Amino acid sequence: MTVPGLLTFGESLAGFSVSEGKLRHATTADVGITGSESTVAIGVARLGIESAWAGRVGADEPGALVLSRLREEGVDTSAAVTDQEAPTGLALKDFRTPDSPRVAYYRHGSAGSRLCPEDICEDRVADAGVLHLSGITPALSGTAAKAVFAAIEVANAEGVPVSFDLGYRHALWSPDEARPVLLDLVAKADIVFAGDDEARLLGFDGTAEELAESLSGLGPDEVVVRLGPRGAVAELHGSRYDVPSYPVRAVDADGADDAFVAGYLADFLTGAPPERRVRTAAACRALALSVEGDWQGLPDREELTQLSRPR
Repeated sequence: MTVPGLLTFGESLAGFSVSEGKLRHATTADVGITGSESTVAIGVARLGIESAWAGRVGADEPGALVLSRLREEGVDTSAAVTDQEAPTGLALKDFRTPDSPRVAYYRHGSAGSRLCPEDICEDRVADAGVLHLSGITPALSGTAAKAVFAAIEVANAEGVPVSFDLGYRHALWSPDEARPVLLDLVAKADIVFAGDDEARLLGFDGTAEELAESLSGLGPDEVVVRLGPRGAVAELHGSRYDVPSYPVRAVDADGADDAFVAGYLADFLTGAPPERRVRTAAACRALALSVEGDWQGLPDREELTQLSRPR
């Protein structure tokens, strides 16, 4: 078996979405999966780089759905654990109004919340090109937080770059609970992605450039501060890069930040220069924005060439 270039670790959920209106009025729903780390894994795989997802799913149909969809997208799930005692988490998406989507997550007591250090396959971490994690996982439970730090410890010992997306979710923990954990994880990572609002949550202030510089001061070699439709700012090994945005009609923002991460990491794994990495990241975000769903709009390499020039 070929060792994947990217290894992700976190919770994936089964997702059910109605096309319009409230769930109570729906008679049909689209069935899929969701989860920050698994979306990144799919994005990297579509760009032609081997990727793997590790985590826990229940011994149930939603768990089988998660694993089968990931495999269909070329993501290696052989390091995943099937939990016989807890269900797979669920995400239900509907609309208050046509322009106001909402997502309800059912992850309390889920298999993903039972992630623990024993789930870390040290050999797989050691052989990965990049280990990618998010701030969602440590918010799930105490054991999940320990698993994240255990995975980083293995990666650091083996010289494997650690990618970390802050991914703050207010429904999972308060800013005061999250801040010390996220600061510690940023300091242990090599590559960090953050929204400007997430950087401010950590206690930093100023322009996007100043936020990137502050995060870099904690230790990571590469920091990208995302600014939504305004692009992003990157501080990479002491050099500053303005990341462009591409003109597209935004349809669904879900998964757009994960698409950005996937594009960046795919090019990082191929050794592409910084200028190309940030442009690929921005292009992936734009294409994901133009399609409904978390991962459905993630592009392949050919689709990246079809965008208009960035602005």
